[in-house]
Amino acid sequence: MVMTALAALAWHQLAPVEQQQGREKRPQAVHVVQPEVQTVRDRIEAVGTLRSRVEVVVTSEVTGRIVAIDFTTGQQVEKGQLLVQLDDRQAQADLAVAEARLADAQRQLRRAQQLRNSNSISQAQVDELRTTVNVAEAERQAARVRAANHRIVAPFAGVVGLREFSPGAYIESGDPLTTLDASGEMELTFAVAERFVGQLQSGQPVNSVTSSWPGEVFQGELAELDTRIDPLSRTLKVRALIDNSEGRLRPGQFMSVRLTLRQREALVVPEQAVLLQGDERYLFVATGDNTAERRSVQLGSREPGKVEILSGINTEDRVVITAQDRLSSGDALQILEGTDNAIPASELIRQES
Repeated sequence: MVMTALAALAWHQLAPVEQQQGREKRPQAVHVVQPEVQTVRDRIEAVGTLRSRVEVVVTSEVTGRIVAIDFTTGQQVEKGQLLVQLDDRQAQADLAVAEARLADAQRQLRRAQQLRNSNSISQAQVDELRTTVNVAEAERQAARVRAANHRIVAPFAGVVGLREFSPGAYIESGDPLTTLDASGEMELTFAVAERFVGQLQSGQPVNSVTSSWPGEVFQGELAELDTRIDPLSRTLKVRALIDNSEGRLRPGQFMSVRLTLRQREALVVPEQAVLLQGDERYLFVATGDNTAERRSVQLGSREPGKVEILSGINTEDRVVITAQDRLSSGDALQILEGTDNAIPASELIRQES
Protein backbone atom coordinates (compact mmCIF):
# COMPACT_ATOMS: atom_id res chain seq x y z
CA MET A 1 0.00 0.00 0.00
CA VAL A 2 2.88 2.36 0.86
CA MET A 3 4.68 1.51 -2.40
CA THR A 4 1.53 2.27 -4.38
CA ALA A 5 1.19 5.68 -2.75
CA LEU A 6 4.85 6.56 -3.43
CA ALA A 7 4.53 5.55 -7.09
CA ALA A 8 1.44 7.70 -7.49
CA LEU A 9 3.19 10.68 -5.91
CA ALA A 10 6.26 10.27 -8.17
CA TRP A 11 4.02 10.10 -11.27
CA HIS A 12 2.28 13.37 -10.35
CA GLN A 13 5.65 15.11 -9.81
CA LEU A 14 7.32 13.90 -13.05
CA ALA A 15 4.39 14.30 -15.43
CA PRO A 16 4.64 18.15 -15.78
CA VAL A 17 8.41 17.88 -16.42
CA GLU A 18 7.93 15.29 -19.15
CA GLN A 19 5.15 17.35 -20.71
CA GLN A 20 7.40 20.47 -20.66
CA GLN A 21 10.30 18.55 -22.22
CA GLY A 22 7.97 17.34 -24.93
CA ARG A 23 6.99 20.92 -25.75
CA GLU A 24 10.68 22.02 -25.93
CA LYS A 25 11.53 19.25 -28.38
CA ARG A 26 8.75 20.15 -30.77
CA PRO A 27 10.39 20.82 -34.20
CA GLN A 28 10.64 24.45 -35.33
CA ALA A 29 9.08 25.09 -38.73
CA VAL A 30 11.61 26.83 -41.03
CA HIS A 31 12.40 27.49 -44.68
CA VAL A 32 15.82 26.61 -46.04
CA VAL A 33 17.76 27.37 -49.21
CA GLN A 34 21.08 26.20 -50.58
CA PRO A 35 23.82 28.78 -51.23
CA GLU A 36 24.28 29.81 -54.86
CA VAL A 37 27.37 30.71 -56.84
CA GLN A 38 26.80 34.04 -58.59
CA THR A 39 28.82 36.73 -60.30
CA VAL A 40 29.48 39.58 -57.88
CA ARG A 41 31.17 42.93 -58.31
CA ASP A 42 32.98 44.97 -55.71
CA ARG A 43 31.64 48.49 -55.85
CA ILE A 44 32.67 51.47 -53.78
CA GLU A 45 30.09 54.09 -52.95
CA ALA A 46 31.33 57.25 -51.27
CA VAL A 47 30.66 60.96 -51.04
CA GLY A 48 32.89 63.89 -51.86
CA THR A 49 33.04 67.58 -52.67
CA LEU A 50 33.67 69.06 -56.09
CA ARG A 51 36.32 71.63 -56.83
CA SER A 52 37.58 73.14 -60.05
CA ARG A 53 40.57 71.56 -61.68
CA VAL A 54 42.07 75.06 -61.78
CA GLU A 55 40.71 77.80 -59.54
CA VAL A 56 41.88 81.14 -58.18
CA VAL A 57 40.70 84.13 -56.22
CA VAL A 58 41.30 87.16 -58.44
CA THR A 59 43.09 89.92 -56.54
CA SER A 60 44.92 93.15 -57.33
CA GLU A 61 48.69 93.46 -56.97
CA VAL A 62 48.48 97.23 -56.56
CA THR A 63 46.41 99.75 -54.65
CA GLY A 64 44.04 101.91 -56.65
CA ARG A 65 40.54 102.99 -57.58
CA ILE A 66 38.34 100.85 -59.82
CA VAL A 67 37.33 102.68 -62.99
CA ALA A 68 35.72 99.76 -64.87
CA ILE A 69 34.53 96.19 -64.31
CA ASP A 70 34.36 94.27 -67.57
CA PHE A 71 32.66 91.03 -66.53
CA THR A 72 29.32 89.73 -65.26
CA THR A 73 28.80 86.97 -62.73
CA GLY A 74 28.87 83.53 -64.35
CA GLN A 75 30.49 84.80 -67.54
CA GLN A 76 32.86 82.55 -69.47
CA VAL A 77 36.08 84.47 -70.09
CA GLU A 78 39.23 83.70 -72.05
CA LYS A 79 42.81 83.78 -70.83
CA GLY A 80 44.12 87.37 -70.82
CA GLN A 81 40.65 88.93 -71.01
CA LEU A 82 40.31 92.19 -69.05
CA LEU A 83 38.29 91.82 -65.85
CA VAL A 84 38.94 95.01 -63.85
CA GLN A 85 40.58 98.30 -64.82
CA LEU A 86 42.14 100.46 -62.10
CA ASP A 87 42.96 104.15 -62.40
CA ASP A 88 46.45 104.04 -63.97
CA ARG A 89 47.05 107.74 -64.72
CA GLN A 90 49.89 108.02 -62.21
CA ALA A 91 51.40 104.73 -63.39
CA GLN A 92 51.30 105.89 -67.02
CA ALA A 93 52.96 109.18 -66.03
CA ASP A 94 55.70 107.29 -64.18
CA LEU A 95 56.20 105.13 -67.27
CA ALA A 96 56.56 108.22 -69.46
CA VAL A 97 59.21 109.62 -67.11
CA ALA A 98 61.12 106.33 -67.17
CA GLU A 99 61.03 106.20 -70.95
CA ALA A 100 62.30 109.81 -71.17
CA ARG A 101 65.18 109.05 -68.81
CA LEU A 102 66.10 105.99 -70.84
CA ALA A 103 66.06 107.97 -74.08
CA ASP A 104 68.31 110.63 -72.55
CA ALA A 105 70.74 108.03 -71.22
CA GLN A 106 70.92 106.31 -74.61
CA ARG A 107 71.61 109.64 -76.34
CA GLN A 108 74.45 110.46 -73.93
CA LEU A 109 75.95 106.98 -74.44
CA ARG A 110 75.92 107.35 -78.24
CA ARG A 111 77.65 110.73 -77.98
CA ALA A 112 80.24 109.34 -75.57
CA GLN A 113 80.98 106.44 -77.92
CA GLN A 114 81.64 108.92 -80.75
CA LEU A 115 83.96 110.95 -78.55
CA ARG A 116 85.72 107.83 -77.44
CA ASN A 117 86.60 107.06 -81.06
CA SER A 118 88.56 110.32 -81.16
CA ASN A 119 90.01 109.71 -77.67
CA SER A 120 88.18 112.78 -76.32
CA ILE A 121 86.89 110.89 -73.24
CA SER A 122 88.06 107.85 -71.31
CA GLN A 123 86.69 104.34 -71.57
CA ALA A 124 85.65 104.55 -67.92
CA GLN A 125 83.30 107.40 -68.74
CA VAL A 126 81.73 105.36 -71.56
CA ASP A 127 81.28 102.39 -69.25
CA GLU A 128 79.62 104.59 -66.64
CA LEU A 129 77.14 105.89 -69.21
CA ARG A 130 76.42 102.35 -70.38
CA THR A 131 75.56 101.41 -66.78
CA THR A 132 73.25 104.40 -66.62
CA VAL A 133 71.44 103.12 -69.72
CA ASN A 134 71.06 99.67 -68.19
CA VAL A 135 69.58 101.13 -65.00
CA ALA A 136 67.21 103.30 -67.04
CA GLU A 137 66.03 100.24 -69.00
CA ALA A 138 65.33 98.38 -65.77
CA GLU A 139 63.39 101.36 -64.37
CA ARG A 140 61.33 101.53 -67.56
CA GLN A 141 60.51 97.80 -67.30
CA ALA A 142 59.45 98.22 -63.67
CA ALA A 143 57.25 101.18 -64.65
CA ARG A 144 55.66 99.08 -67.40
CA VAL A 145 54.87 96.30 -64.92
CA ARG A 146 53.31 98.76 -62.47
CA ALA A 147 51.19 100.20 -65.25
CA ALA A 148 50.16 96.73 -66.46
CA ASN A 149 49.15 95.72 -62.92
CA HIS A 150 46.34 98.27 -63.12
CA ARG A 151 44.76 95.99 -65.73
CA ILE A 152 43.55 92.84 -63.96
CA VAL A 153 43.10 90.07 -66.53
CA ALA A 154 42.02 86.42 -66.41
CA PRO A 155 45.06 84.17 -65.83
CA PHE A 156 43.28 81.29 -67.57
CA ALA A 157 40.00 80.56 -69.33
CA GLY A 158 37.10 79.92 -66.97
CA VAL A 159 33.93 81.19 -65.32
CA VAL A 160 34.01 84.27 -63.07
CA GLY A 161 32.03 84.42 -59.85
CA LEU A 162 30.43 87.22 -57.87
CA ARG A 163 32.15 90.60 -57.93
CA GLU A 164 33.13 91.95 -54.53
CA PHE A 165 33.51 95.65 -55.46
CA SER A 166 31.82 98.23 -57.66
CA PRO A 167 33.33 100.88 -59.97
CA GLY A 168 34.67 103.78 -57.95
CA ALA A 169 35.71 101.63 -54.99
CA TYR A 170 39.23 102.04 -53.65
CA ILE A 171 40.96 98.70 -53.14
CA GLU A 172 44.14 97.61 -51.43
CA SER A 173 46.70 95.22 -52.81
CA GLY A 174 45.50 91.64 -52.19
CA ASP A 175 41.81 92.46 -51.89
CA PRO A 176 39.68 89.69 -53.48
CA LEU A 177 37.78 90.98 -56.51
CA THR A 178 36.09 87.78 -57.72
CA THR A 179 36.74 84.09 -58.29
CA LEU A 180 37.73 82.30 -61.47
CA ASP A 181 37.14 78.59 -62.05
CA ALA A 182 38.05 76.41 -65.00
CA SER A 183 34.73 74.57 -65.35
CA GLY A 184 35.27 72.09 -68.19
CA GLU A 185 36.52 69.37 -65.86
CA MET A 186 35.95 69.10 -62.11
CA GLU A 187 37.83 67.29 -59.36
CA LEU A 188 35.95 65.05 -56.93
CA THR A 189 37.90 63.92 -53.86
CA PHE A 190 36.66 61.00 -51.74
CA ALA A 191 37.98 58.23 -49.48
CA VAL A 192 38.31 54.51 -50.23
CA ALA A 193 38.59 51.77 -47.60
CA GLU A 194 42.09 50.36 -47.18
CA ARG A 195 41.11 46.83 -48.28
CA PHE A 196 40.30 48.10 -51.78
CA VAL A 197 43.61 49.89 -52.37
CA GLY A 198 45.06 46.97 -54.33
CA GLN A 199 42.19 47.19 -56.83
CA LEU A 200 42.55 50.90 -57.57
CA GLN A 201 44.29 52.31 -60.60
CA SER A 202 44.15 55.52 -62.61
CA GLY A 203 41.68 55.51 -65.48
CA GLN A 204 38.97 53.41 -63.81
CA PRO A 205 35.49 54.73 -64.74
CA VAL A 206 33.59 56.70 -62.10
CA ASN A 207 29.91 57.65 -62.02
CA SER A 208 28.64 60.39 -59.76
CA VAL A 209 25.25 61.88 -58.91
CA THR A 210 24.02 64.97 -57.10
CA SER A 211 20.69 66.01 -55.66
CA SER A 212 20.96 69.21 -57.70
CA TRP A 213 20.34 67.19 -60.89
CA PRO A 214 18.10 64.23 -59.95
CA GLY A 215 18.37 61.31 -62.34
CA GLU A 216 21.52 62.65 -64.00
CA VAL A 217 24.73 60.61 -63.96
CA PHE A 218 27.99 62.50 -64.43
CA GLN A 219 30.82 60.38 -65.78
CA GLY A 220 34.51 60.62 -65.14
CA GLU A 221 37.56 58.57 -64.28
CA LEU A 222 39.89 57.97 -61.37
CA ALA A 223 42.88 60.29 -61.78
CA GLU A 224 45.04 60.46 -58.65
CA LEU A 225 45.73 58.30 -55.58
CA ASP A 226 47.17 59.69 -52.39
CA THR A 227 50.49 58.27 -51.20
CA ARG A 228 49.39 57.77 -47.59
CA ILE A 229 46.58 55.90 -45.84
CA ASP A 230 44.87 57.78 -43.03
CA PRO A 231 45.87 55.93 -39.82
CA LEU A 232 42.61 56.84 -38.06
CA SER A 233 39.98 56.10 -40.71
CA ARG A 234 42.08 53.46 -42.54
CA THR A 235 41.10 55.01 -45.85
CA LEU A 236 42.99 56.30 -48.86
CA LYS A 237 42.11 59.66 -50.35
CA VAL A 238 41.60 59.53 -54.12
CA ARG A 239 40.64 62.08 -56.74
CA ALA A 240 38.46 61.64 -59.81
CA LEU A 241 37.99 63.94 -62.79
CA ILE A 242 34.32 64.52 -63.62
CA ASP A 243 33.22 65.80 -67.02
CA ASN A 244 31.47 69.16 -66.79
CA SER A 245 31.48 70.21 -70.43
CA GLU A 246 27.90 71.45 -70.09
CA GLY A 247 28.82 73.62 -67.09
CA ARG A 248 26.08 72.34 -64.77
CA LEU A 249 28.32 71.40 -61.85
CA ARG A 250 29.75 73.99 -59.48
CA PRO A 251 32.76 74.02 -57.15
CA GLY A 252 31.91 73.05 -53.59
CA GLN A 253 28.99 70.85 -54.67
CA PHE A 254 28.31 67.65 -52.69
CA MET A 255 28.25 64.48 -54.81
CA SER A 256 27.85 60.74 -54.38
CA VAL A 257 30.30 58.66 -56.37
CA ARG A 258 30.26 55.03 -57.46
CA LEU A 259 33.41 53.17 -58.48
CA THR A 260 33.12 49.61 -59.79
CA LEU A 261 36.10 47.34 -59.15
CA ARG A 262 36.76 43.66 -59.85
CA GLN A 263 34.21 41.01 -60.86
CA ARG A 264 34.32 37.40 -59.63
CA GLU A 265 32.28 34.27 -58.85
CA ALA A 266 31.21 33.96 -55.20
CA LEU A 267 28.93 32.05 -52.82
CA VAL A 268 25.81 34.01 -51.80
CA VAL A 269 22.81 33.51 -49.51
CA PRO A 270 19.73 35.62 -48.72
CA GLU A 271 20.73 38.47 -46.44
CA GLN A 272 17.92 37.64 -44.02
CA ALA A 273 19.70 34.39 -43.10
CA VAL A 274 22.57 36.21 -41.37
CA LEU A 275 22.29 37.20 -37.71
CA LEU A 276 24.51 39.48 -35.64
CA GLN A 277 25.70 39.05 -32.08
CA GLY A 278 28.43 41.48 -31.00
CA ASP A 279 31.20 41.22 -33.59
CA GLU A 280 30.07 37.78 -34.74
CA ARG A 281 28.06 37.15 -37.91
CA TYR A 282 26.38 33.75 -37.95
CA LEU A 283 23.59 31.70 -39.49
CA PHE A 284 21.95 28.33 -39.01
CA VAL A 285 22.10 25.33 -41.32
CA ALA A 286 19.90 22.27 -41.28
CA THR A 287 21.94 19.09 -40.76
CA GLY A 288 21.16 15.72 -42.34
CA ASP A 289 18.86 14.74 -39.46
CA ASN A 290 17.04 18.11 -39.62
CA THR A 291 18.58 19.69 -36.56
CA ALA A 292 19.87 23.27 -36.36
CA GLU A 293 23.61 23.94 -36.40
CA ARG A 294 24.99 27.41 -35.77
CA ARG A 295 27.82 28.53 -38.09
CA SER A 296 29.99 31.63 -37.79
CA VAL A 297 30.52 33.21 -41.23
CA GLN A 298 32.65 35.90 -42.81
CA LEU A 299 30.75 38.30 -45.05
CA GLY A 300 31.86 39.94 -48.26
CA SER A 301 29.77 41.81 -50.81
CA ARG A 302 26.28 42.72 -49.72
CA GLU A 303 23.17 44.64 -50.59
CA PRO A 304 19.60 44.39 -49.29
CA GLY A 305 18.51 40.96 -50.45
CA LYS A 306 21.69 38.87 -50.66
CA VAL A 307 25.13 38.70 -49.14
CA GLU A 308 28.40 37.05 -50.14
CA ILE A 309 29.74 34.41 -47.73
CA LEU A 310 33.53 34.19 -47.71
CA SER A 311 33.78 31.32 -45.21
CA GLY A 312 31.66 29.14 -42.92
CA ILE A 313 29.41 27.26 -45.36
CA ASN A 314 29.52 25.49 -48.73
CA THR A 315 27.15 24.84 -51.60
CA GLU A 316 25.86 21.60 -50.06
CA ASP A 317 24.58 23.24 -46.86
CA ARG A 318 20.90 23.99 -46.28
CA VAL A 319 20.72 27.52 -44.85
CA VAL A 320 17.79 28.47 -42.59
CA ILE A 321 16.15 31.70 -43.74
CA THR A 322 13.05 31.95 -41.50
CA ALA A 323 12.52 31.72 -37.72
CA GLN A 324 16.30 31.47 -37.22
CA ASP A 325 16.18 34.10 -34.48
CA ARG A 326 14.36 31.54 -32.31
CA LEU A 327 16.83 28.71 -32.89
CA SER A 328 19.69 27.24 -30.90
CA SER A 329 22.17 24.58 -31.98
CA GLY A 330 20.64 21.14 -31.72
CA ASP A 331 17.02 22.24 -32.09
CA ALA A 332 14.83 19.95 -34.17
CA LEU A 333 13.61 21.43 -37.44
CA GLN A 334 10.54 20.97 -39.59
CA ILE A 335 11.53 21.89 -43.15
CA LEU A 336 8.73 23.73 -44.97
CA GLU A 337 8.35 23.58 -48.73
CA GLY A 338 8.70 26.67 -50.97
CA THR A 339 10.60 29.92 -50.46
CA ASP A 340 8.87 32.34 -52.84
CA ASN A 341 7.42 34.39 -50.00
CA ALA A 342 10.46 34.03 -47.76
CA ILE A 343 13.26 35.62 -49.84
CA PRO A 344 13.33 39.23 -51.10
CA ALA A 345 14.99 39.51 -54.51
CA SER A 346 17.86 41.94 -55.02
CA GLU A 347 20.91 42.43 -57.24
CA LEU A 348 24.21 41.63 -55.52
CA ILE A 349 26.68 44.50 -55.72
CA ARG A 350 29.13 45.53 -53.04
CA GLN A 351 28.53 48.90 -51.42
CA GLU A 352 30.99 50.70 -49.19
CA SER A 353 30.50 54.14 -47.66
